[in-house]
Amino acid sequence: MLTPHLKARILHAQRNELTEHIVYHRLAGIVKKKNYAEVLEEISREELGHYGFFKAITRTDVQPYPFKIFLYVLISRIFGLNFGLKLMEGREDSAQDFYESLRGAVPNIDSIAEIEKKHERALLDLIDEERLKYISSVVLGLNDALVELTATLAGFTLALQNTRLIGIVGLITGIAASMSMASSEYLSTKQEGADKNPLKAGIYTGLAYVGTVAILVSPYFFFTNMFLCLGLALANALLIILFFTFYISVAKRLDFKKRFLEMAALSLSIAAITFVIGMAIRKVFGVDI
Repeated sequence: MLTPHLKARILHAQRNELTEHIVYHRLAGIVKKKNYAEVLEEISREELGHYGFFKAITRTDVQPYPFKIFLYVLISRIFGLNFGLKLMEGREDSAQDFYESLRGAVPNIDSIAEIEKKHERALLDLIDEERLKYISSVVLGLNDALVELTATLAGFTLALQNTRLIGIVGLITGIAASMSMASSEYLSTKQEGADKNPLKAGIYTGLAYVGTVAILVSPYFFFTNMFLCLGLALANALLIILFFTFYISVAKRLDFKKRFLEMAALSLSIAAITFVIGMAIRKVFGVDI
């Protein structure tokens, strides 16, 4: 006999199984590698079987969660199958915990839980770290740009006091630094003999650097209040840190909070120190532009 509370929980699981059946099926249609598509299709069929298992218990038809389908497929298209599957893998962990809680209340639930564990192993095997091996190069360019440019812009803001001039000088400085970082990463990767293409590693580092620079200096080309521009640049820096920390945390299964706070504290602290240095330089040399 199902209690109303237990039935509601099972209906939620039933909807999730149907949702994931559709998601895996659609992801199978996205991937180019045949073996990836076959694994995803197999998991999709098993999720549909789980839906049928729960339907036999609840005797109720349910609809999938359309937003979850849209979100997971969209994320996989934009950020790659690796990232999308990592998010799905997190859902599999939650499903296993739920199935464990149903032991004794739902017959044969152990078989469903075992299949979910197999899903997790299959997804871990499926995730191709080849696509993630240049993440370190991207992070290198990103981190350096955040630390150096937030500091540089903070210093320039008081030293120069002209938003357009600050934007131009910051952009030139950033582009020069991005080429320097790209060449350093190229030489470093080539010297290490790592399983990475040195040219690709350098390009990823350079693009990450110059992209970050463009986002940070952009307020200086649209506004005339230098403190507003600095505030927006720092806000952009925090958003970049938030986004990429989340991406890396999911892709590499790392602690999000610790990495975010560490990077944010580093960037903002150096920016504050450089802001003070810029103020001192302006006073000492009498710069008034």
